[in-house]
Amino acid sequence: MADKKIIFVAFPIEDERQRDFLKGQSLNTKCPIEFVDMSVKQPYDTDWKDRVCTRIRRSDGVIALVSKNTLNSTGEKWEINCAIAEKKKLIGVWAYTDDRTYPSELSGHTIIPWTWDGIVKFIDGL
Repeated sequence: MADKKIIFVAFPIEDERQRDFLKGQSLNTKCPIEFVDMSVKQPYDTDWKDRVCTRIRRSDGVIALVSKNTLNSTGEKWEINCAIAEKKKLIGVWAYTDDRTYPSELSGHTIIPWTWDGIVKFIDGL
């Protein structure tokens, strides 16, 4: 992993801690990665969607943290659909080892177990 990559992280707000673990894992390995996201705790408005799309467009790829919470997360689903519309490389990562709830928004996209090697392989392929 030579060049710094910008990775947008889509996740349900209920899985914010998992997002923190992902960001922390990259710091521990001193990888040239910048994770960005647009987590919010208030309703989504047009301005939020415009800002999310801009960040997704500027990213090299998108990682969606996938859990049972994804099924009810309108924000994460919207981010995933925006990434698809922007033709960004997208991968799902299971947020928990015992939760394999598959959201339809990721049909046709790979969802991998949470391993640093798997995440780095995706990033290296960008």
